Amino acid sequence: MTEAPRNEPGWPWFYRWGPYVLLGLGALVSAVTAGTLMSSSAVYLAGALTAGALLWQLAWDRRLRELPEPSRGRTVYFAVRTGIAFALSLLNPFFSVYALMGYFDASRQLSRAKRRWGLLAVAMTLAGSQSSTPGGPPPDSPERWGVFAALLALHSSLALILDRFNDQTTAQQREQKAAIDELERTNARLAQALAENEALQAQLLVQARGAGRDDERRRLAAEIHDTLAQGLTGIITQLQAGLDSTDHDSARRHVERAAALARYSLGEARRSVHNLAPGPLEHRTLPDALQEAAARWSVTSTARLELTVTGVAERLHEEIEATLLRITEEALGNVAKHADAGRVGVTLSYLDDEVTLDVRDDGRGFDPRDVPPRSERGGFGLDGMRARAERVAGSIEIESEPGGGTALAVRVPLVRNDS
Repeated sequence: MTEAPRNEPGWPWFYRWGPYVLLGLGALVSAVTAGTLMSSSAVYLAGALTAGALLWQLAWDRRLRELPEPSRGRTVYFAVRTGIAFALSLLNPFFSVYALMGYFDASRQLSRAKRRWGLLAVAMTLAGSQSSTPGGPPPDSPERWGVFAALLALHSSLALILDRFNDQTTAQQREQKAAIDELERTNARLAQALAENEALQAQLLVQARGAGRDDERRRLAAEIHDTLAQGLTGIITQLQAGLDSTDHDSARRHVERAAALARYSLGEARRSVHNLAPGPLEHRTLPDALQEAAARWSVTSTARLELTVTGVAERLHEEIEATLLRITEEALGNVAKHADAGRVGVTLSYLDDEVTLDVRDDGRGFDPRDVPPRSERGGFGLDGMRARAERVAGSIEIESEPGGGTALAVRVPLVRNDS
């Protein structure tokens, strides 16, 4: 399996121009020492081999930049170059400088299976050039053979160390490339996730705006139901009673009560639009506000209402107090419309960690399982009270049966008004 040419910063120029430089350096030093180390015939032969090495390098220069590393063509190039360097080293040991190139580019030219043999050939060339007689045959004495063996061991060890170092460098480069590729893929996934997150945030923003509009609509609808609807019901009741009365003073009292209810409903409508706390709670405690609501309700009802407060009354968070007040008003409104009760009891209890509100009547009662959906019966009623309680982490329980009256129990957390 071949590899694409490596792009190693700072080294490509050396791999391309190194053979020319080392060949020229070897030829220069050999020419300077030719009169001492070489015969005339060896000089001519060395010149011919040097020219051949130069032509071989030029012939492969461009092709080497196109061939994958390693490849069969690179193996041929390396073998011929090493052979020429070996022959030149036999003529003049200083030509062994040219053979040194094999230590640096063996990993580029040869496969792993052939690399050790190529490095061994380079090591033998260097050891032979350093142990043989210049211009003569290979080692011809036991001493020179001993020197050759020692030098071969030295150069072979050096070659193996360089090869090992090259393998480690190549492995590190592969790991770095793999890490860079993985980082690029991670960045691409991250960019995609960020784009999806932006789209999701935009979608959530649209949904939040829609939910905010719906919640505001429900709030206004509930406020209108709790104030205007009940106020108008009371006004109609008083005006009808005034029309039916034959006594002038009695009719006047009914009209005055209708006017008072109209003024109160108008004030509550204005506060609802501005999202303020219910008017009775602005300057009163919750028990006082409930007492006032009970008094207004008693004016338009014949049932006897009894309000009881247990525990230590204290200021609660405005949302908690507003919720309890509105639920009380809605519950009393339902009693007036549907219960036909004679007695009604409202109990507000301050406990350690919660506040409870109980509204009981002895009216006709109903089956809670048979209550129609809000869309069929109009208004808010039980659904509205339950939604108010859940908005402040509270709950509502209803117990009723036909002919047995109704008991409404509200439980909300006791959250004090820190202000």
